[in-house]
Amino acid sequence: MSLIFKSFAISDLGLQREGNEDSGFCSSKLIAVADGMGGHAGGEVASAIAINSLAASQNKEGFLLSVTQEIDTEILSKSKSHPDLEGMGTTLTALHINKDAVELLHIGDSRCYSFTGKKLTQLSTDHTVMQELIDQGRITPEEVMNHPQRSLLTQALMGSSEINPALQIYPIKLGDQFLLCSDGLTSVLSDFEIEKIVKKYSGQELVENLVAETKAKGAPDNVTVIWAEVIADQTLESEGTVLIGAANG
Repeated sequence: MSLIFKSFAISDLGLQREGNEDSGFCSSKLIAVADGMGGHAGGEVASAIAINSLAASQNKEGFLLSVTQEIDTEILSKSKSHPDLEGMGTTLTALHINKDAVELLHIGDSRCYSFTGKKLTQLSTDHTVMQELIDQGRITPEEVMNHPQRSLLTQALMGSSEINPALQIYPIKLGDQFLLCSDGLTSVLSDFEIEKIVKKYSGQELVENLVAETKAKGAPDNVTVIWAEVIADQTLESEGTVLIGAANG
């Protein structure tokens, strides 16, 4: 039996941004979120590069371990040919089904959660200054929500990142569920608030309510949410791919 994702996704501008610097991707075996940063159109360009590079390489053997270098190379090339894009970068969080396991590639502060046994568990670890301070016991997770430096990243794809990605691998089974999101969601809603919505809704209604609750609390950033359920592949052909946010421009 082949396992695949059934995915539901939204990428929303939020209430205070003029452009969407988030990008997302869904296919039967791969889901991903990228949150771009940089002046002018830089963030949109960087996140779209990350997602489109990922989509183009998803059928290659071991692509998750090589794609970050490809993304960095393209970001660097684009920055050199367009000086106004210099300094742009992006996060990238991708989840790939490989037989009876998922492989998690994570750079930055977009997150991946699992939802099993009615419990929401964060699988990714934020690459942020705040997370380092939490790990050192210098601040509490509760203090992060209102900290002025909460978005400072320690890792991102910026053209010369020299990141050697390590994949986290988790066994999966039918019915397992996963949430990928940009920090536009998690900087506004706590894990407890997200879990309440996840328990109450399902499918497209679930992602719509996560975004709606974020907007009800001001949504200062773009919000991208992907909810994926592990199902059995009943067809001979995989479903098509979906691009959202800046990658769909």
